[in-house]
Amino acid sequence: MRTYRELFTVSEFRVLFAGGATSVAGSTMQMLALSALVYATTSSPLLAALAYLAGFAPQALGAATLLSWADRVPPRGFLAAWDCVRAAGALLLAADVLPVWGIFVLIMSLGVVDAVASAVRTAVLVDVLPRDGYVLGRSVLNITVGAMQIVGFGVGGTLLAAVGPRAALLVSAALAFATALVTRLGLRSRAPKVTGAATIRTTTAGNKRLFGDRTTRTLLLAQWIPNGLIVGAEALFVPYAGDAAGALFVAAAAGMLVGDVVFGRWVPHELRNRLVIPLRLLLAAPYLLFLLEPAVWIAVAAVGVASVGYAASLALQDQFLAVVPEYLRAQGLGLAGSGMMTAQALSATVVGLGAELSTPTISIAGAAFLSLLVTATLAPGLKAPTKVPL
Repeated sequence: MRTYRELFTVSEFRVLFAGGATSVAGSTMQMLALSALVYATTSSPLLAALAYLAGFAPQALGAATLLSWADRVPPRGFLAAWDCVRAAGALLLAADVLPVWGIFVLIMSLGVVDAVASAVRTAVLVDVLPRDGYVLGRSVLNITVGAMQIVGFGVGGTLLAAVGPRAALLVSAALAFATALVTRLGLRSRAPKVTGAATIRTTTAGNKRLFGDRTTRTLLLAQWIPNGLIVGAEALFVPYAGDAAGALFVAAAAGMLVGDVVFGRWVPHELRNRLVIPLRLLLAAPYLLFLLEPAVWIAVAAVGVASVGYAASLALQDQFLAVVPEYLRAQGLGLAGSGMMTAQALSATVVGLGAELSTPTISIAGAAFLSLLVTATLAPGLKAPTKVPL
């Protein structure tokens, strides 16, 4: 499967595409509306920022405790039911009956289970597409996330300005219900991959199996750390460039888009694995230029070129999928995704602290150097794996 036309002939992929688009747009609007609602209530910039990110942080807890559920639930029913729960949560938030602490408890609780839902949705993509279509499908969904975040911010911002955050939350709830309907009607019924009870112990045992195998451990670390450090560097664009930071963020998004399109659509399968290390090096090396404090246009060009290197994640995800046993597929994919988000948050914190102790330029270049060092360390284990670990 090499073309977008072939990809969209798969009816269930169209369902995942439509459901993912509406879900991302709705979630983005909800995050924006919550931040505005909490700020209007508390006048606290810190609480507003925490409200914006509150759903992300608990995903690490979900990955550590609940991910074994992802292989033990019927995907269609679970995803449709969870979208209904998300919709109900948005309606509850719009009703303005929760205190600020209650808002945080609700959003963080939903975030824990979101880690499981994300794992189930990613595993369904594997079932829906032929094996040679996974990278292309994954690249399309990556592009959709970026595009629908822009839509969500645009529509959400307009609603906030025109009618306030509660209206944006109502629209978010409607989109979650629409996602549930699309999923329930469009996906076919599938049995769970694994039978038996899901517990914290089974989740821990599965995670230990994944980390206990050198191949899967290397692939997980390669997905998390090198690009997480560069995301941390991007978190310093505002301190580095001030009013021109927007151009740097646009360049990063554009470079990532180009990388996903080119790598997912035109790079042949046999070449993808050989490009992992070059792309990981490309992701970090241009950021070393920041030590020279280049003019903004040079920094924009460097960031745009570097961000093409994010496409290495597509090949790493494909390699990871090839070695994860089927009974751990959803849990493994969920661990990879949740770990990536956690690594990005931790890296942003560490790189920000580095900037406090030195300067933004030194910290950005330092993150790039560490990314290169980690890539070089992991490189021997990043040859295309051929075996499935026990």
